[in-house]
Amino acid sequence: MSVSQTTFHEALLDPSAAVPDGLLDAEDRPAGRRFSVYRNNVAVSLTEAMHQAFPVITRLLGPQNMDGLAGIFLRKHPPSSPLMMFYGEEFPAFLAGMEQLSHIGYLADVARLELALRRSYHAADSQGVAPDALALPPEEIVLAKLEFAPSMRVVRSDWPLFSIWRFNSEEDAPKPAPGAEDVLITRPDYDPAPHLMPKGGADWIAHVQAGHTIGEAFEHTSAEFPEFDLGATLALLLQGGAITSVTIERLAT
Repeated sequence: MSVSQTTFHEALLDPSAAVPDGLLDAEDRPAGRRFSVYRNNVAVSLTEAMHQAFPVITRLLGPQNMDGLAGIFLRKHPPSSPLMMFYGEEFPAFLAGMEQLSHIGYLADVARLELALRRSYHAADSQGVAPDALALPPEEIVLAKLEFAPSMRVVRSDWPLFSIWRFNSEEDAPKPAPGAEDVLITRPDYDPAPHLMPKGGADWIAHVQAGHTIGEAFEHTSAEFPEFDLGATLALLLQGGAITSVTIERLAT
């Protein structure tokens, strides 16, 4: 009796499931013990992958709780690719839907940040513009359009996301204070780094990505965030190598 791929797959991901009937080893003997060892190795490998992909989540919940959560996640979201770099893509939404964790409202956003850091790490390489690329007269800067590096990411949150990440990643970091924080991820030296964005910075970047000039994006952003600091936002982007192109759209004469 042969074993269907569905039956094998379901038993492989569920440690409580019985060894499929008819599963034989290379010598046509029942493969119960060998299958159990293989199933355990798969679960251990994927659990370790989750610990490595989401170290701050692991710290917030504790290693043992993360082990249990990884097991539940594995059964609901088995790997869809042999590449471990893609495993865990559904984890933020999975956490958001866990009623038992609803009292930790920021948990899903922390997972989104950690996932964005991983995506940034694996994004295509690019060359940032020179630091003086925007050393232009004000009348020209406002007409400039920008392109951003594939590795750049923006993660928005209603929680003090950057402060939570830093408090659980860096020694002697200050405790998070209440308030929404948006995070910019840049990859200047092939190692993604998160940065706290100025208020309105995420909106301004979204306007630029939609095709607006620096000046147009500033007008839209400052209408909602009068205190928006364009200079600080541009400095973060330039220092992180996140701007790859500056195009001046001069007015026709």
